[in-house]
Amino acid sequence: MATQAPAQPASSGGAISWASRNARLLAPLLTLLVMVIFFSLTTDVFLTVPNLQNVVTQIAPIAVAATGITFVLLCAEIDLSIASVSTLTGVLAAWFFVGDTVALGNWGIPAALIVAALCGLINGFLSAYIGIPSFMATLAMLTIARGMSVYVSGGKPIFEVPPFLKAIGSVGNQVFGIPVIGLVALGVLLIGEFVLSYTKFGRYVYMTGANREAAEMSGVNTRQIVMMSLVISALTAGLTGLLFIGRLSSANPSAGEDILISTIAAVVLGGTSLFGGEGGIRNTILGLLIFGVLSNGLNLLPNIPITFKQALQGIVLLAALLLNVFALRLERVNTKRE
Repeated sequence: MATQAPAQPASSGGAISWASRNARLLAPLLTLLVMVIFFSLTTDVFLTVPNLQNVVTQIAPIAVAATGITFVLLCAEIDLSIASVSTLTGVLAAWFFVGDTVALGNWGIPAALIVAALCGLINGFLSAYIGIPSFMATLAMLTIARGMSVYVSGGKPIFEVPPFLKAIGSVGNQVFGIPVIGLVALGVLLIGEFVLSYTKFGRYVYMTGANREAAEMSGVNTRQIVMMSLVISALTAGLTGLLFIGRLSSANPSAGEDILISTIAAVVLGGTSLFGGEGGIRNTILGLLIFGVLSNGLNLLPNIPITFKQALQGIVLLAALLLNVFALRLERVNTKRE
């Protein structure tokens, strides 16, 4: 009876080839692991449950906005208005709840989200059907939404927000030890992953960003895809604004200016391309974790001046982005060889 030859171990060359093919995910994953190990060794509280809950609470609103931005970037477009739309949605929800002019109570929450969707619809129509570059269209919407936030609120914070949003944003409101705001963000990310990975619309988003002309020749209505992606981005930005006012228990028309930079940085850190067609929600999740761990960990380091921490955060983010760029080049070179 013939004996079966023992299985040969995978060669080192095969492992290197596999790693280069998956560099888009491995590079940010390696960055995340290094950061977790570093902050675990240099601080006493980083891996404690309260601190990890704090990390979840901090990145949850950004995670919601990042889901929508992922759709837009995959289409090779950009949305600069998310911070202003987020602020406007939060201000409107609080304004409707207070009811000095228009009293809607808790119905102000869906009303504010409808306004956010309309902002995205305008962005999408101007970009996809009128032909204005998304950079300029969303820049104009940024100014409009910011001005409307100041006008509606009278330039002052509104300190009465719907209790429902307060309950979601509270760190103490948890399910199995996980803050509810984190579960909301996780739910939005999972919906985004499902749409991009398992629906026709998701496939069309990738096709539109990878090669718009080829997608149109294949029968894809790329204008509609771009417009809907910008609507999704505005909706998630609006939901981000609602989470923020629930977490802070106030709606400030001058708050949220750093949402845009934080969101795009997190998405790109995960490996999603700014030029469309490459990346996805899994990459975005890794980028969010990197951004959250870095922001939290730097605040825990005792020997770094507070005035220097923001600059140091930028330096580390730049190093992580450079690592991602080299990893993506390696992945593309390996793909061409095969």
